[in-house]
Amino acid sequence: MKYAVLLCDGMADLPREDLTGKTPMGTANKPNMDKLAKVSEVGLVKTVIDSLKPGSDVANLSVLGYDPSVYYSGRSPLEAGSIGIDMKATDVSFRCNLVTLSDEPDYKDKAMVDYCSGDISSEEAAELIAFIQEKMGNEEFSFYSGVSYRHCLIWDKGTLDVGVLTPPHDITGRKITEYLGVNDKGKKLLDMMIRSYDLLKDHPVNKKRVEKGLRPANSIWLWGEGVRKDLTPFEEKYGLKGAMISAVDLLKGIGKFTGMEVINVPGATGYIDTNFSGKAQAAIDTLKKGNDFVYIHVEAPDECGHRFEIQNKVKSIELIDELILGPILKAFEGEDIKILICPDHPTPLALKTHTNAPVPYLIYDSRKSVEGVDRFCEEEAEKTGRFVGVGHTLMEHFLEK
Repeated sequence: MKYAVLLCDGMADLPREDLTGKTPMGTANKPNMDKLAKVSEVGLVKTVIDSLKPGSDVANLSVLGYDPSVYYSGRSPLEAGSIGIDMKATDVSFRCNLVTLSDEPDYKDKAMVDYCSGDISSEEAAELIAFIQEKMGNEEFSFYSGVSYRHCLIWDKGTLDVGVLTPPHDITGRKITEYLGVNDKGKKLLDMMIRSYDLLKDHPVNKKRVEKGLRPANSIWLWGEGVRKDLTPFEEKYGLKGAMISAVDLLKGIGKFTGMEVINVPGATGYIDTNFSGKAQAAIDTLKKGNDFVYIHVEAPDECGHRFEIQNKVKSIELIDELILGPILKAFEGEDIKILICPDHPTPLALKTHTNAPVPYLIYDSRKSVEGVDRFCEEEAEKTGRFVGVGHTLMEHFLEK
């Protein structure tokens, strides 16, 4: 038996009038998912408990079968592991976004124009982060470059007691004034954010971007603090050799810390221009060559939700169905395979951020057919009355022989 999880990040949504009262899942032309829905177990799962923030870190740990209340220590340490940072027990890590802020003279009066600096390239970003490290790095603080706008700060002998650090994708278009809620211990972080604007606004990389009509990465934004915490290896926990496929450091870090093979796919970007076909082929290859389990994480629906890109969110679901699910089904036709399809959390277009509402899930088992639903979407999943209230138990249910 082979097992595949197709994790469509942020795919769940709310009905919209401009989609004739449907959600993007309900609107999308996804023949493969809908075909499976007719013969699969379909229901809702609560991936994020109400006491935790509905981030992709918490939600993906939950879907993978790791109780976040036991294993979660913050988002950034998982990303740091993927980047290759060997965190000490006394280190505190932070996600360091490269963002675009508006140009008001006072930093605290600026607005969050773009949490990802117009999808800045990893090459441009690496140059900017190296510059920030040169100007602000020291024995206490070290900056490390990651992918696109996603980077890392390590605070040697730091503290988690820094006040409130808000994810930048939660405040797109808003004044940042009320989201700079650091306390006295976190003042060093805010001071670095403020100083970064003066360092980056006229950097040659940003001057070239502006000349091309692109958004400048004119500030760092620190959030997602955490300390290192070990995860039980997936193979030890479930008896299966696993692989992780994702474009983003967060999921690569989870894969690394759970002892999975982390597969890098050329052209995987985390957005709708990602290499969908490459991810599918990588999943097929890893299962055919010996791994028992593969976790295919696709960031595109989430990014489209954050950016209020309605049609792109619908399109991203269609591309996942056509270019990832379709080839996997064809490759394993006539073979024993189980497939779990679900989002990690909703990213409603209307909110442009995550919620902890239950999400639809689908479990397909090639060995048997069960009475399913006509379409794989939020409404049909709710109608089944099937509800998994503790998200991290879904994986054990999925892996049942």
